Amino acid sequence: MIFITTAGKVGAASARLLAERGEQVRVLVRRPEKAGDLAQAGVDVVEGDLAVPATVDAALDGVTRVVLVSTAGPQEELNVVHGAVRSGVEHLVKITSAAAPDSPVARQRDQYRVEQGLIASGLGWTLLRNNAYMQNFLMLAPGIAGSGAFASNTGAGRIGMVDTRDVAAAAVAVVGRPDSHAGATYRLAGPRSLSYDDAAGILSSVLGRPVRFDPLTDAEQTRQLLDAGLAPALAASAAHALSLFAAGDHDWVTDDVEQLTGVPPRAFATFVGDHRAAFS
Repeated sequence: MIFITTAGKVGAASARLLAERGEQVRVLVRRPEKAGDLAQAGVDVVEGDLAVPATVDAALDGVTRVVLVSTAGPQEELNVVHGAVRSGVEHLVKITSAAAPDSPVARQRDQYRVEQGLIASGLGWTLLRNNAYMQNFLMLAPGIAGSGAFASNTGAGRIGMVDTRDVAAAAVAVVGRPDSHAGATYRLAGPRSLSYDDAAGILSSVLGRPVRFDPLTDAEQTRQLLDAGLAPALAASAAHALSLFAAGDHDWVTDDVEQLTGVPPRAFATFVGDHRAAFS
């Protein structure tokens, strides 16, 4: 049995791919009624919460491999690591991103804490360290559809954005042959590093109408996030994380997706075409 910790974009896609291959796969959700499509696909959908170790332990019963993918805090993810040790899990694949103990971005400090806990746990492990997701653009889709423009403080920074479907495919490849990837860290990215201005050009071409990128200052980005309802500390942290794009922190690509899956990663134009309705 393979356990997927959440049913978000990467988790749900991973579960479907595994079910299609005839694997026994289980996913933990807070509200099973929202995961009916996964159940119909043959996924064992169980109710629980990563913050409640007892439900994590129950979900891990009979599990040999885990894909840990979550936006939860570090303690919730460590609950999975500790539960996996108790349950005798053989291998855990951690979906992660940039991680550093002294990063000014809280999420990166959290990722480092979880990674170190996993490495010290004695479990077999693999890290899939991802660049920014193309699917982040879906949060900008209403503005693109309504006004033909989107704004951010990413400046001219270039980003090797990766499609979450390719991350899921990479996770499935690793969890299918964990011994071949034990102790390895892969860096998953798309085929090209693009600025938001480049992205606007691709959106314009695929959608057949002009789409404009409007650069923001860090202060303007923070204000926009505050206006969207984020708490001040979270808005400031998110704006700072976006400013790292401008600084070039995500200007990297690799061939790791193709190395793991045998298929080149999706281009941004493919992503836009597949989500044309959202941008229209």
